[in-house]
Amino acid sequence: MNHLQNIQRRGGMPTLRQCALAAAVASVFAFAAGNAAAQAAPASGETAMVKLIRGLIQSGTLAKDVGEALLAQAQTEALAAQQAQRMPAATTAASASAAGGVRLEAGDVRVPYISQTVRDQIRDEVKAQVMAQAKDEGWAAPNETPEWSKRIRVEGDVRVRNESRSYASNNSNIEINWAELNKGSGYDVNPNTNIALPSILNTLKSRRNVFRARARLGVFADLSENTKAGVRLASGSDESPVSTTQTLGGGLSKKSVWLDQMWISHKPVDWLTVTAGRFGNPFMSSDVLFSNDLNFDGIAAQFEKKLASNRDLTLFGTLGLIPLEYSSDNAPSRAQAEFKAKSENKWLLGAQVGADWKIDEDNRLRGALAYYNFRNISGKVSEPCALYAGADGCSTDWSRPAFMQKGNTLMLLRDISLDPLNPAGTPQPQYVGLASQFRLIDLNLSWDTQVAGNNLRLDANFVRNTAYDAKDIWRRAGVRGTILNNFGPTGGTSQADFKSGGNAYMLQATYGKPAPAARGDWNVLAGYKRIEPDALPDGYNDSTFHGGGTNARGYFLGGSYAIDKNMWFTGRWLSTREVFGPPLSIDTLQLEFNARF
Repeated sequence: MNHLQNIQRRGGMPTLRQCALAAAVASVFAFAAGNAAAQAAPASGETAMVKLIRGLIQSGTLAKDVGEALLAQAQTEALAAQQAQRMPAATTAASASAAGGVRLEAGDVRVPYISQTVRDQIRDEVKAQVMAQAKDEGWAAPNETPEWSKRIRVEGDVRVRNESRSYASNNSNIEINWAELNKGSGYDVNPNTNIALPSILNTLKSRRNVFRARARLGVFADLSENTKAGVRLASGSDESPVSTTQTLGGGLSKKSVWLDQMWISHKPVDWLTVTAGRFGNPFMSSDVLFSNDLNFDGIAAQFEKKLASNRDLTLFGTLGLIPLEYSSDNAPSRAQAEFKAKSENKWLLGAQVGADWKIDEDNRLRGALAYYNFRNISGKVSEPCALYAGADGCSTDWSRPAFMQKGNTLMLLRDISLDPLNPAGTPQPQYVGLASQFRLIDLNLSWDTQVAGNNLRLDANFVRNTAYDAKDIWRRAGVRGTILNNFGPTGGTSQADFKSGGNAYMLQATYGKPAPAARGDWNVLAGYKRIEPDALPDGYNDSTFHGGGTNARGYFLGGSYAIDKNMWFTGRWLSTREVFGPPLSIDTLQLEFNARF
């Protein structure tokens, strides 16, 4: 009968302390058994070993039958030790040899005999039990940690940046901040009731040595072999989806922290991962279309599979269902329930397929083709709305973008009815919306090779808005609608003077380590971008190039050097200008220290 089973049946599973004591008993017993003849027992016969076993029996740590057997043998060995002191060594040895065990001259004490094999078995079972529990609780070895902590990792990064922006002296001095105009109750376009200008962007006054910082901290857990979850916090001056950079200063005020990611992912099969919540970009793309700081809401399914016939070729792809905006459930706020606006939702539907081909040890080619359908994000002219009579908004106010940068062609959204008693004096607060539709083809290519012993990466990205149509843009604005921007040098307002386009591309070369990590790693890079006004929605791409958005072209240079493990210095220079419309030239210099952990 297994001795641990006997213990469990009589007293339940021993506690950690009990197992430790039992292990000690077994170890001391084994030691004492081999050395009893050489040790002197106390005159009373109550050795420390006997007292210890009695205590274990009384506490229930040892089963009664096992404990009494151990106690009897301990007492026998103690008595044998006493007799050995009284008898000559030769007599003791002869007596023991003749009896095949322990024999006492002053009267025999007969006890059950526990063989060395059984004693070893008890010791080994108790030891194994204690060590298993110790391993689970993380105290068996100094470097061991609890099992649950091995499934959780903490990751983060910190960046400190000095940024300077220089504006050309001949820049346009009246670039409207359209994103600001869309806030609040709108901008009154009637010059008879409002002579104040809308919010205007700075295009002339350079900004030097602005210190900015970014911090991100994430906790990620492996719930099982196939299920993971993550939460990440990030800094940021505002709720912009394309930047987590925080401008320092502000009277040394505390800085804001935002919930940047929160997601769960599951792998139903080895080649498929489904992620839901708010997560990092699941598509292969460049910052021409999606900023490196942009995260996605919704659900994405990603697959990746090596070909059985060619293990150097991997196919991958992504399907994404991304909610961009939901219209308010309670608009107009002062309208009765039957007059509330219907639900209007904006979506990004994305699909991508690609391949990763390891040509040889020095060459690797990766490419992907994606289709993105931005549904219901274009502006719509409202039904006539009598704001002068107390109407609470207009029917298409929901179609203005929740976030925008600059560059897209814009149109007025509200068809405002005039007060018949005072038509010239009727306030006309307006919102603006995107005039183009967006259905994008996005092609990305990346080639890694070796030149002079260092890595050379060539990246190319081409985006085409298949929905771009200048005539459709003007039709969408309607009879009473107005196109507001992206005109030629004359600044006209007619379709003949309208200037836009639906293409964007980027070329970039990076020489050295693409992502410096070890001390001494370095890289240099150079590239060029051109983004026509309506090639893509201007709210989601890089916020540094030309100050973010579209209608931008220019080159960029940069380099990085790792000054320590996971710490590197980066310098970047960008020189950009407009593609169409009034002049707007911006040069940007960024110098930064980065660290990750």
